[in-house]
Amino acid sequence: MNLLSIPIETLVEDLQLEVLYKDDCKYINISTSDVNRPGLQLAGFFDYFAYERIQVIGRVEMTYLMSIDAKTRSERLNDYFKYPIPCVIVSRGMDIPTELMEIAQTYKRPLFRTHKSTTQFINRTMNYLESVLAPQITRHGVLVDVYGVGILLMGDSGIGKSETALELVKRGHRLVADDAVEIRRVTDNRLIGEAPDLIKHFMEVRGIGIIDIRAMYGAGAVISTKSIDLVIALEIWDNNKVYDRLGLVEESMDILDVTLPKITIPVRPGRNLAIIVEVAAMNFRLKNSGYHAAQVLNQRLENIIEQKQ
Repeated sequence: MNLLSIPIETLVEDLQLEVLYKDDCKYINISTSDVNRPGLQLAGFFDYFAYERIQVIGRVEMTYLMSIDAKTRSERLNDYFKYPIPCVIVSRGMDIPTELMEIAQTYKRPLFRTHKSTTQFINRTMNYLESVLAPQITRHGVLVDVYGVGILLMGDSGIGKSETALELVKRGHRLVADDAVEIRRVTDNRLIGEAPDLIKHFMEVRGIGIIDIRAMYGAGAVISTKSIDLVIALEIWDNNKVYDRLGLVEESMDILDVTLPKITIPVRPGRNLAIIVEVAAMNFRLKNSGYHAAQVLNQRLENIIEQKQ
């Protein structure tokens, strides 16, 4: 699992910020997705100041700053910029007070500007940072979108994951990633999977080689990212193993501390895995809507037993 940080130069480029003062900030990295509006700090209150966050000055903060006398304004800005803040971003394309620019340069704190409204910019920035800073891991497997359900196919190499995904694509479903899946935890209980840029839309088929799913089946056959809702583990059929035939036993798997439902499907010649995966996706959706076929059947059996007693 990788805990990431983002260089401030990347932030400036991706958010299209106007550079007012940057100096040498190549060693400054952003490691939190939270944003701070320094209204209380400009008023002189620094208890619990989240100085490690990106600082955004909006119209409210700027109006207050310009309403106080020059001496107090200079003192407050000096107290504020003494903290090792990563950068200050002024929203709405507002003019920069001379004191703000000079004190930012004195303490060598990067100063940027955006023409977006404060709320719009903060929402965009937090969504962006939550995405790029999310804990992530790479897993061997295939990720497909089947009836809107993100299914991660896992299993030993050569067991038939890619062939199953290829058959699903032919049946109108979509490929997200083959062979390697980059997984990010974007919330406490939600995982997003995508393919590494190098192999995006490509698939390896044993005996044929590398094929381009997008070029072969069209843009509708692929999707860039997909939430992971269900894990299906493929394994070689073991005659000595007892497999669940009713579906009352529910397995799970933890990835990046997120618990996902898991189904183990034994593989042997003659089984149509694509159809089984389709059925698993539809059954998953039924369970989420409140209908559990195995439990319904089990309840009927219990009722019959009770009536005979």
